[in-house]
Amino acid sequence: MERFKIFVTRRIPETGLEKLRAACQVEVWQGDLPPERDTLIEKVRGMDGILCLLSDRVDREIMDAAGGQLRAISTYAVGTDNIDLDEATRRGIPVGHTPGVLTEACADLAFALLMAAARKVVLGDRQVREGLWRTWEPQGWLGADVHRATLGLVGFGRIGQAVARRAAGFDMRVLYFDPSVQDPADGMGQAVELDEILRESDFVSLHAPLTPDTRHLINRESIKKMKAGAILVNTARGGLVDQDALAEGLSSGHLAGAALDVTDPEPLPTGHALLGMENVIITPHIASASRATREQMALIAADNLLAGLRGERLPFCANPRVYLK
Repeated sequence: MERFKIFVTRRIPETGLEKLRAACQVEVWQGDLPPERDTLIEKVRGMDGILCLLSDRVDREIMDAAGGQLRAISTYAVGTDNIDLDEATRRGIPVGHTPGVLTEACADLAFALLMAAARKVVLGDRQVREGLWRTWEPQGWLGADVHRATLGLVGFGRIGQAVARRAAGFDMRVLYFDPSVQDPADGMGQAVELDEILRESDFVSLHAPLTPDTRHLINRESIKKMKAGAILVNTARGGLVDQDALAEGLSSGHLAGAALDVTDPEPLPTGHALLGMENVIITPHIASASRATREQMALIAADNLLAGLRGERLPFCANPRVYLK
């Protein structure tokens, strides 16, 4: 195969980089932080392929900077809200992503966050370390039961359904809202409207993609509709939640807690209200961060890019309309 030139916007597991280096000229950004916008524009010039992360905005400007020889874009993520798919499709550029492989790891973390928030695990650990645990307390660190509680899933794709399977082991009542699910998931939960999810659920877990229609899906009005004492879990995209509204709902006592693996922006700015709240858990976007999962993601991202460079159909293409031309 021709030695195509590709730019990788961050260091990813060697499993993927080795596969790319065997076939291409590879430049990898070595910084601990993503390249600045101006740097990214310079680095993609003349590249045949780009392997990016969810922190890199790949739009018309980036594609223009790369040039007309750009043949493929691959993202080391399942979500593609950072990429202008319509523009890529218009140019005939296939965009690869990594669905499926993240499902179980992401569902594990979503359920871990749900349980940690319900039972005040992080708060308890922190206060023990701070010397605030004096004795067993009958009224101390009281949380919410998970077993037999109602779980509302907003988004019922692969990850949402995996969370529902975990909830079954806790005898939870599962409700889900997802207009894109045409066939009911027998035995996995009950399809309802979003308002019913908010009204009935003890825990609301977000698993929807970020689109113009879903941005700030959880806002002041929807938080007001949520059951008093409910807990919000977000492992999808930070933009799904109006974080100022969430902070208000938590500080007022209407919501009992929140557990967030994603924020908008990432990380939250120092001094943001959510960072000072004891009933909020924030993890650094680690839902897919198991060694095995991240290595598989690297392999899939590499395979997608190499297929695009060869003119072959991508194994996992986020804009399949590109092949209708």
